[in-house]
Amino acid sequence: MAGRKPSARDEYRRAVDAYVAAGGDESVQRVITAAQSMNRKLDQWYARQLADLELTAGEWGVIAGIARAGEPLTPGYLAELTSVAPSSMTHRLDRLAERGLIERTPDAENRTRVLVGLTDAGWKLFTSAIRSSNVVESDVLQDLTDADRDELARLLEIVILRLDHIVA
Repeated sequence: MAGRKPSARDEYRRAVDAYVAAGGDESVQRVITAAQSMNRKLDQWYARQLADLELTAGEWGVIAGIARAGEPLTPGYLAELTSVAPSSMTHRLDRLAERGLIERTPDAENRTRVLVGLTDAGWKLFTSAIRSSNVVESDVLQDLTDADRDELARLLEIVILRLDHIVA
């Protein structure tokens, strides 16, 4: 084995075997290890995509957070959403504003607050990134039927709900 990188499948099997040998339930370890492996591989691809877009993960978090909200957000809320200090958020917002991806506007209901929204260029970048990601994500899932994808999504949503109860 020396000098040869094991396949993703071999790494997965070895990890599951190690966790089972340490006392883990095999069916549980297969699911959790597969989810972690998938997440790690996708994160590697997303990191390359962000580098191509000349964005940090934190900057993408701001853009995606505003896009998901569907409306401008306060810098404080964005800091909380992305788990950074308000001063770090200010620097992120400055960089995004310099690139013309976001704009800050006074809140019409509270003139002491500022709202941060995406510009047309910000929406265009978000849309382009999602479409590019969708190509890769679709390729990853190509061997699953639509029914398989629906079932996988349904099962993962059950797990996510359980995590919400455990972590909360």
